[in-house]
Amino acid sequence: MALVDSVTTSRQVDTLTGINILATGSYAPEQRILNEDLAKHGYDAEWIIQRTGIECRHQSAPGEATSDVALQAARNCLEQANTDPSEIDLILVATITPDQQTPSTACLLQHKLGSNAPAMDIGAACAGFMYALVTAAQFIKTGTYERILVVGADLMTHTVNPDDKKTFPLFGDGAGAVLVGPGNDDQGLLGYTLGADGEGGCLLHVPSGGTLSPLNSETISDNRHFLEMDGRAVFKWAVRMLASSVNQVLKHTNLSIDDLDLAVFHQANIRILDAARENLGLPTDKVIVNLHEYGNTSAASIPLALDEANRNDRIKPGDKILLSGFGAGLTWGTAIIQW
Repeated sequence: MALVDSVTTSRQVDTLTGINILATGSYAPEQRILNEDLAKHGYDAEWIIQRTGIECRHQSAPGEATSDVALQAARNCLEQANTDPSEIDLILVATITPDQQTPSTACLLQHKLGSNAPAMDIGAACAGFMYALVTAAQFIKTGTYERILVVGADLMTHTVNPDDKKTFPLFGDGAGAVLVGPGNDDQGLLGYTLGADGEGGCLLHVPSGGTLSPLNSETISDNRHFLEMDGRAVFKWAVRMLASSVNQVLKHTNLSIDDLDLAVFHQANIRILDAARENLGLPTDKVIVNLHEYGNTSAASIPLALDEANRNDRIKPGDKILLSGFGAGLTWGTAIIQW
């Protein structure tokens, strides 16, 4: 497929300042599944760590839904912001593992929070949080809303086939949240770009469960309700796309890699992160890595890592932070935020 050998760049890079991330929050289910636990069921624990960098992933408890992990992350975020749910003007939930087809997970979260804000889901897989963050920034910039809760939440262990020894160990469950509001003129998205290339949709997809191929006994027996991934092709695309979109945003902002204080990439695979760091010339200590603990949590990945960095005092006012998410769709979103 042509897109593996070349990267489709986004049509434009824009700026959205006057925006501020007021608080962060995250949550991962209590149950931890170590590589050693998987080895008891025939998995190659050494292969997992060498090829992915993942040592552990968290798995939701029976009956624990996406809205439940989103709720815990949201509460942690609102507590940090000293903000009551009644003060939220809009709720955006980025997820590809909704509680149900309808209502939206955002509406279920709204009810559990005790909020009366409008609420909607955004489905852009591992780039979902970036799409939701930019959407929130637009509403803030226009003056429509002043407090927007953005949550990335996915229970990815529900989407993968336990018999797929190459894919199952990669994914975990979790949620991350940010509260977005007005900021100073020098705060916000100094530069951002969103992109999509549907030609690569078949590289990372769930074949059945929608209107194209509804679930039935045949599709279930064929395991077509599980996530399928062409790992090699996705890896090549992700490495090239990440570098390309980051360079686009750097050029737009007239910044260099040396001007960045921190980088938070989607936590998919340590080899992707290492390749991106080397290609861009980013020092190791500027790149947040926590996939060894959580694995790939899709839309939860970036806000979960961002909250970890924030709570560990790795972010201070004025810092320039690079964010980049990429995944199924194919979709991507990259931004430089001034905190």
